[in-house]
Amino acid sequence: MKKQTAVEWLVQQLNEIKFYTEEARESTINHALAMEKEQHFESYRRGNSFLDANTLDFEGYFEEYYKETFKSE
Repeated sequence: MKKQTAVEWLVQQLNEIKFYTEEARESTINHALAMEKEQHFESYRRGNSFLDANTLDFEGYFEEYYKETFKSE
């Protein structure tokens, strides 16, 4: 199975589900945003794979990078 981007997944969900409640719509969007963030983290981790993962806090650095780059909480 091909790995989907967050946008591809969201489009698929929107095409498959015709009647959304506000709660289901919000949940689907939040899920897509979480997928996107995870995909960014994987890219960030791989891009910094030359660094020593045992001594660096990849998640901490990524959170700082993500907040500064995407102005996200």
